[in-house]
Amino acid sequence: MSDVESAETHETAGASAGSASPEAKRKIVNRLRRAHGQLAAVIEAVEGEAHCRDVVQQLSAVTKALDRAGFLVISTALQECLADPDNVDSAKPEELEKLFLSLA
Repeated sequence: MSDVESAETHETAGASAGSASPEAKRKIVNRLRRAHGQLAAVIEAVEGEAHCRDVVQQLSAVTKALDRAGFLVISTALQECLADPDNVDSAKPEELEKLFLSLA
Protein backbone atom coordinates (compact mmCIF):
# COMPACT_ATOMS: atom_id res chain seq x y z
CA MET A 1 0.00 0.00 0.00
CA SER A 2 1.38 3.41 -0.90
CA ASP A 3 1.75 6.26 1.60
CA VAL A 4 -1.12 8.08 -0.12
CA GLU A 5 -3.42 5.06 0.11
CA SER A 6 -2.40 4.57 3.73
CA ALA A 7 -3.16 8.21 4.54
CA GLU A 8 -6.52 8.02 2.75
CA THR A 9 -7.40 4.81 4.55
CA HIS A 10 -6.36 6.29 7.88
CA GLU A 11 -8.43 9.44 7.31
CA THR A 12 -11.58 7.57 6.34
CA ALA A 13 -11.22 4.95 9.05
CA GLY A 14 -10.51 7.61 11.66
CA ALA A 15 -13.56 9.62 10.71
CA SER A 16 -15.80 6.56 10.89
CA ALA A 17 -14.33 5.30 14.14
CA GLY A 18 -14.61 8.77 15.64
CA SER A 19 -18.32 8.99 14.90
CA ALA A 20 -19.09 5.45 16.04
CA SER A 21 -21.59 4.83 18.81
CA PRO A 22 -20.13 4.52 22.30
CA GLU A 23 -20.77 0.75 22.27
CA ALA A 24 -19.07 0.27 18.88
CA LYS A 25 -16.17 2.46 19.96
CA ARG A 26 -15.79 0.39 23.15
CA LYS A 27 -15.66 -2.83 21.12
CA ILE A 28 -13.09 -1.40 18.72
CA VAL A 29 -10.88 -0.13 21.54
CA ASN A 30 -11.14 -3.49 23.35
CA ARG A 31 -10.01 -5.34 20.24
CA LEU A 32 -7.10 -2.95 19.76
CA ARG A 33 -6.07 -3.30 23.39
CA ARG A 34 -6.15 -7.09 23.00
CA ALA A 35 -3.92 -6.79 19.93
CA HIS A 36 -1.61 -4.46 21.85
CA GLY A 37 -1.22 -7.05 24.60
CA GLN A 38 -0.61 -9.81 22.07
CA LEU A 39 2.01 -7.71 20.32
CA ALA A 40 3.76 -7.16 23.65
CA ALA A 41 3.81 -10.95 24.06
CA VAL A 42 5.41 -11.31 20.60
CA ILE A 43 8.12 -8.82 21.51
CA GLU A 44 8.80 -10.64 24.78
CA ALA A 45 8.93 -13.97 22.94
CA VAL A 46 11.47 -12.65 20.44
CA GLU A 47 13.55 -10.99 23.14
CA GLY A 48 13.41 -14.19 25.19
CA GLU A 49 14.51 -16.20 22.16
CA ALA A 50 11.33 -18.27 22.12
CA HIS A 51 10.91 -21.02 19.57
CA CYS A 52 9.86 -19.73 16.15
CA ARG A 53 6.62 -21.73 16.44
CA ASP A 54 5.62 -19.70 19.52
CA VAL A 55 6.53 -16.40 17.87
CA VAL A 56 4.52 -17.23 14.74
CA GLN A 57 1.51 -18.30 16.81
CA GLN A 58 1.60 -14.99 18.68
CA LEU A 59 2.00 -13.05 15.43
CA SER A 60 -1.01 -14.86 14.01
CA ALA A 61 -3.07 -13.85 17.04
CA VAL A 62 -2.00 -10.20 16.66
CA THR A 63 -2.87 -10.22 12.96
CA LYS A 64 -6.32 -11.68 13.59
CA ALA A 65 -7.04 -9.20 16.38
CA LEU A 66 -6.05 -6.26 14.17
CA ASP A 67 -8.07 -7.58 11.23
CA ARG A 68 -11.13 -7.99 13.44
CA ALA A 69 -10.74 -4.45 14.75
CA GLY A 70 -10.48 -3.16 11.18
CA PHE A 71 -13.54 -5.08 10.06
CA LEU A 72 -15.46 -3.74 13.04
CA VAL A 73 -14.53 -0.17 12.10
CA ILE A 74 -15.72 -0.77 8.54
CA SER A 75 -18.87 -2.56 9.70
CA THR A 76 -19.73 0.36 11.98
CA ALA A 77 -19.19 2.86 9.17
CA LEU A 78 -21.32 0.76 6.83
CA GLN A 79 -24.17 0.66 9.35
CA GLU A 80 -23.96 4.44 9.75
CA CYS A 81 -23.90 4.89 5.97
CA LEU A 82 -27.00 2.73 5.55
CA ALA A 83 -28.82 4.38 8.44
CA ASP A 84 -28.20 7.92 7.16
CA PRO A 85 -26.96 7.89 3.54
CA ASP A 86 -27.45 11.66 3.17
CA ASN A 87 -25.12 12.51 6.06
CA VAL A 88 -22.13 14.34 4.60
CA ASP A 89 -19.86 12.91 7.32
CA SER A 90 -20.75 9.29 6.47
CA ALA A 91 -18.23 7.31 4.49
CA LYS A 92 -19.31 6.63 0.92
CA PRO A 93 -19.88 3.01 -0.17
CA GLU A 94 -16.91 3.22 -2.55
CA GLU A 95 -14.64 4.31 0.30
CA LEU A 96 -15.90 1.50 2.50
CA GLU A 97 -15.31 -1.03 -0.26
CA LYS A 98 -11.74 0.21 -0.70
CA LEU A 99 -11.14 0.00 3.03
CA PHE A 100 -12.63 -3.46 3.24
CA LEU A 101 -10.46 -4.70 0.38
CA SER A 102 -7.36 -3.20 2.00
CA LEU A 103 -7.88 -5.64 4.89
CA ALA A 104 -8.49 -8.65 2.69
